Amino acid sequence: MLETVGLDPVEERLYRFLVTAAEAGVVDLAAELDLDVGAVETVLSSMEARGLVRTASAETAAPAERRFTAVSPDIVLGARLLRQQQSLDWARRTVEQLSEEYRGNARRRDAGLLVEVLPNRIALREQLEHLQENAREEVLCFCRGSAIVMHSTENDAELDALRRGVVYRVVYERDLLEEPGMQANVAYGVKLGERARALPRLPVRLMVVDREIGLLPLVRHAGISEPTAALIRGGELLEALIALFESYWDRATPLRIGEDGALAEGTHPCPLNSDDLYLLSLLVAGVPDKSIASQLGISQRTVQRRLSHIMELAGAQTRMQLAWHAARERWL
Repeated sequence: MLETVGLDPVEERLYRFLVTAAEAGVVDLAAELDLDVGAVETVLSSMEARGLVRTASAETAAPAERRFTAVSPDIVLGARLLRQQQSLDWARRTVEQLSEEYRGNARRRDAGLLVEVLPNRIALREQLEHLQENAREEVLCFCRGSAIVMHSTENDAELDALRRGVVYRVVYERDLLEEPGMQANVAYGVKLGERARALPRLPVRLMVVDREIGLLPLVRHAGISEPTAALIRGGELLEALIALFESYWDRATPLRIGEDGALAEGTHPCPLNSDDLYLLSLLVAGVPDKSIASQLGISQRTVQRRLSHIMELAGAQTRMQLAWHAARERWL
């Protein structure tokens, strides 16, 4: 059992006996282990050299009369376990890096490892549920009308993922929002944290999970009842799909919950007064703080304080983020 820290079976039995007995002589140990005295002395000598046991009798005692005690397990075995754990952690990281490199090279050699075709409705639905159940950080979606596998109102996996903190960014086709029950369903998701937007048309149906794997339903040909889809793992193709999503997301109109609790399309009302809007317009135009202060007849410090307040309202960490947020929310 203690072979992992360098003790063979005989050494482990001897060490355990010394831990229990606190102290024992060579003869006692030989009797306990059913070994001759010479063999026990050899084992003890090796263990003493490695710091596992120490002499408890006087140095002048005859070899056969020497007594030994175990060194604290916390000191000798705990330290070894820690070193082994560190070595295992290093080895695990190395294996992960090598595995990722292997998978990357394998995908370049075999497109089947990069793109997997799901041949029917059952396989596609199973993957839709599996990907969301295993999502860790973010899910990106294009949702079009006339569901081919699973209607949005049936997607309980999204609700579970939202509850555990996964970020959903979803762009809906407006035709889909006109389907029975959809607006109430989207409104419920938005209340749970879904970030939803809408566009008149979307080019494809799409789901990307954690920017690592994508699901892209393929064209359903006339006369073929079963839909097919591509499961895309990493690579330039997935990067292109993510870029496609981001380009449509930037153009889409945000969906929000109105005061009556219903789903509404459009940006949130601008929380800035006319003075702050003028200040923001100067900032976005690239006017330096000193010039803004001069035009408004206030101190440069006041300009910075008011900008900090505007950034707080926008949830922005930098001025670039503030400008992007103002453009997206159409504050200017």
